[in-house]
Amino acid sequence: MKIVIKLSLDKAIESLRDGKPVLVHDSESRENEIDIFILASKMTPDKIRLMRKDGGGLICVAIHSRIANVLDIPLIQELYIYSSYDTLRKLSSKDIPYDRRSSFSITVNHVNTVTGITDVDRSITIKRIGELCREYWYKKINDERLHEMFLKEFRSPGHVHLLRGAEGLLSERKGHTELAIALALLANVEPCVALVEMLSDNGKALSYEEARKYAERNGLAILTGKEIEKEFRKIF
Repeated sequence: MKIVIKLSLDKAIESLRDGKPVLVHDSESRENEIDIFILASKMTPDKIRLMRKDGGGLICVAIHSRIANVLDIPLIQELYIYSSYDTLRKLSSKDIPYDRRSSFSITVNHVNTVTGITDVDRSITIKRIGELCREYWYKKINDERLHEMFLKEFRSPGHVHLLRGAEGLLSERKGHTELAIALALLANVEPCVALVEMLSDNGKALSYEEARKYAERNGLAILTGKEIEKEFRKIF
């Protein structure tokens, strides 16, 4: 069994590096959902189409908290809590059933997009976010330059949801946002990953068994959050 897990993790790491889709199940005690992960800097219109048609959920980009802090993007819940609008404050005070908070931050479009929602437009937005994160992570640009370029190249609101990883990553929160970032760190690539939930034709989330069959048909890596967490805790 350990050999199977290791092979699965190795394939997932290699796939993420190469810009291929990776399927990850969080856990039965959380959302109990499968997400497709793709490295943001490797995004293409074809990959957006795959996420849209074979995933079907909300296409987002998970960003490491260190990068999110430099970009100066908040959790949406924080904006609502301190809003002058009473409705927003009251809506944001309600708990979600599987966690204490959401990782949602702001929505953006790249300035070179039109509506922002087409496969081409979302690919432009996500790929450029990934490229900026990669340049910053490997110290090709500094804090000031990253923030300056982000302000210059993006507008908000938009059609790509940014997700802020928890400061303590998996020791603080074990959502798909943190799992995507953790897998990127294990793969030694920039922690900026596009993700989307996989939905079933029955109106619910795709089951693990259905996702496993999809992965087998398409030669994709599939693994669980526990597998990622176990390896992550060994190294980080």
